Amino acid sequence: MSTKADSVKLYKVKKLIAELASKEGRGTELVTLYIPPRKPIHEVIANLREEWGTAGNIKSDTTRNHVQDALTRAMQRLKLYRTPPENGLVIFCGALPTNGPGSEVINLYEISPPKPVTAYLYQCDDHFHLEWLRDMLREEKVFGIISIDASEAGLGILSGDRLEISDVMTSGVSGKTRKGGQSARRYERGREMELTYYYHRVGEHATRAFIDNAKVTGMIVGGPGPTKEDFLKGDYLHYELRNKVLVVLDTSYSGREGVRELVEKASDTLADVRLVEEKKLVQRFLYEVNRPGGLAVYGLPRIIDALQKANVEVIVVSDDLDTVKLEAKCKKCGNVKSEVAQAPAKIQEKQAMISTPCEKCGGMEFDVTERDIVDILEEMAFEVSSKVEVISSGTEEGKMLGTFGGIAAILRYRTS
Repeated sequence: MSTKADSVKLYKVKKLIAELASKEGRGTELVTLYIPPRKPIHEVIANLREEWGTAGNIKSDTTRNHVQDALTRAMQRLKLYRTPPENGLVIFCGALPTNGPGSEVINLYEISPPKPVTAYLYQCDDHFHLEWLRDMLREEKVFGIISIDASEAGLGILSGDRLEISDVMTSGVSGKTRKGGQSARRYERGREMELTYYYHRVGEHATRAFIDNAKVTGMIVGGPGPTKEDFLKGDYLHYELRNKVLVVLDTSYSGREGVRELVEKASDTLADVRLVEEKKLVQRFLYEVNRPGGLAVYGLPRIIDALQKANVEVIVVSDDLDTVKLEAKCKKCGNVKSEVAQAPAKIQEKQAMISTPCEKCGGMEFDVTERDIVDILEEMAFEVSSKVEVISSGTEEGKMLGTFGGIAAILRYRTS
């Protein structure tokens, strides 16, 4: 996955995967369709037409009708395209229950994937096949980080918006002071043996973490003092990892804190890594919000107000904001009322909306729809040439943003 990929698009794909993973059909009624970017649409439609005919042999009336209805819906959707999008197209379609058996409704989910679809796939099953889509979300660049000095070493793995401290070990190496009764030379020889054993241990742990488990594509090495250079000069680090070392940096700390410091100090080398991008966004917001007259606001009402005034450069949203906009349209007069609610409270909010008479005609029948607030913000931002960035809630920066309600914006100009 490209580190410069659209964070909103990735957020939507991840959310849809989580939603579809729980869907089950009656028998083999759910259609999965992966279409490569160069696959002619007319060939796909012809293939689905053949499958529609084959489905006529299904003995169960219900299953046969559901499969044919899903295929018909998919073909209708494909007729809107002359050619597949740049990365191809993924379609999930099938009869899904709305309120128990017998309440099935044909639903179609269409995705422009984050990476090119590499092969055509048609599958009819009791579940949607999400494996290929999940694979597209895996990071292509994975960095191994070693922060080492003579007392401790920390090993970390940086992938996209995740930094995992995979190992921390102490050296057990004696200090540089002489011990009573020992000659200085004998003491130094003993210390060198301890260091050599320690370096070998760090190298073995690195092989397990960065080759056997993670398959890193690049290495960052650092630490205070000359220990890191001694470690790299010796034959301690696996040759595959030595060849992947991108930069060696001086730091104030080693171990766990040293790993985090290396991510900060290697920001130029890691410029395309999502975690570094997120750090910069949140740090910029914190700088602006903490200075007098700063160009920052937080909280949904203030951000929407700033968007309506075209005064937003970028909105930063936590991926666990979990907020929706509910709209209830009166079936009698068409009047629409709306509320914003956090997902856990949306059922109660819906109930309150449909239990309150229409303020225009007093009607009590409504069509209720809901939309993720990120979709609403993206549309509003597009209208005023602003950006929306969705960041991980699991990082330190994500947790900091969480203290501001999980949503913030950097403004274009100061307001009075």
